[in-house]
Formats: sequence, structure tokens, C-alpha cells
Amino acid sequence: MQDLFDLSGRVACVTGASAGLGRGLATALAQARATVVGVARRKAELDAWVEEARGAGGRAEACQADVADLDTLPEVARQVTALAGAPDILVNAAGLNPRQSADAVTPEAWRQTLDLNLSAPFFLAQALVPAMRQKGWGRIINIASLQSARAFAKGVAYGASKGGIAQVTRAMAEAWSPDGITCNALAPGFFPTELTAAVFEDKALVEGLAAQTCIGRNGRLEDLIGPAIFLASPASDYVTGQVLFVDGGFTAK
Repeated sequence: MQDLFDLSGRVACVTGASAGLGRGLATALAQARATVVGVARRKAELDAWVEEARGAGGRAEACQADVADLDTLPEVARQVTALAGAPDILVNAAGLNPRQSADAVTPEAWRQTLDLNLSAPFFLAQALVPAMRQKGWGRIINIASLQSARAFAKGVAYGASKGGIAQVTRAMAEAWSPDGITCNALAPGFFPTELTAAVFEDKALVEGLAAQTCIGRNGRLEDLIGPAIFLASPASDYVTGQVLFVDGGFTAK
């Protein structure tokens, strides 16, 4: 049974690995015996993650890159492959939330948000899929959001990107699952990260959000590890095109 969740011999590429959910998921995959290449813009933070992951017994490498620069993604794919071999697993965790009201959204912020949150996951996957297809096995995990299903204040651009990521996850699954490559998305509830720092500074708001869940609390990083390992492993062989809400039942109420 344990073999279903064993990632030994697998190579994973995780974007946004320098902080937040991406860093936590990258470390978890390394602890599950995958070799993990973390991709992020900030070198110091990325190097710190590599040290953390290796200190926990994992195999980790760093690739400094800005995945929002779409033209560079084929080169990012080549660099990742050169560091550890062709990835079997891709986790698209890099993200941006400008938190602008609808009246204040600028074209620049709109483009930046959709480029990083929606376009980069697709085009990086597109660059890595040929090697997965040759192996007949691959896992793509996108990061969706509560805003994939509902609207929040100051979330027009972010919500558009996360609504899009739910649909592109299904479309990627339709395109590539016949080749043994599944594509699913995790949709976290409210977790403390850099993107949600402003939310978690407001104690009353945080308590109110926790009260809206079925479980009665907001998320902790460890809550995402099990679902992520499941979607990255052979345990999810017959699961594709799905958005898994890890939100304590927030969307159930």
C-alpha cells in the first residue's frame, strides 16, 4: 500500500518554491523521496529552501527564473531537466494577487496576474509534456483557489486567473491524459502565506473566515501535504481533470 504514495525515482519541478505554499509543497515532495527542482525569482530564498529540503533528507536543486516571462519557459524547462532529469511531476505554485478593487485594476496588473497565475502553468507544462509523454507517465498539479468558485472583494484579476486555472486544468487533462499524464488542481482555503498576509493581520476577519468552514479553523500547511502527495503519486492514476478543494468545508456551506 505504501508504494502507492512513494515518489522514489521521480523528478518534480515546483514553481514558487521560495516561499509559501510552493515552498511547503516542494519540501513535502522531497521528503516523499522525489528529486525536486525548485523554481523561483528570489535566489536567496530559493537557496534557503534547498538547504532546508536537503537538511530534511530530501534531494533538491534550485533554478532561478521568472516564470511570468513566458518566452523563457522553454529554457526554464531545459534548465530544470539539466539539473535533475526530465520532470515526472510539475507543481505550478507561483502566484500573484494584486488585491485591487474593480475600479482600480490596471491593464499592467491584469496582464501580470494572468501571465503568472494562468499562462505560465500552461506553457511550462506544454514544454515539459513531451518528456512525460515519452515515459507514458506524468503528473501536473495546478493551484486553484476559493476564487475559482466564488468572488471576493479586490479579487477581479486574481479571480479571473483562478477561474481560468480550473478550466485549463480540465482542458489539459483532456489533451494529455491519454498519454498517461494526469492534470489536477488543489484549491486551498485560507492558509497563512505571503499572498494572504494582509488577511491574517486582521484577527476578526481571520476568525470570521474560520467560522465559515465546516471544521472551524483556517488551513495549516500540513493540510495540503497529503492531497499533494496523492495527486503526485500512483495512488491517483485514475484521477484527472479535477479541482480538489482543501478548504475545511468552506465551499460546502
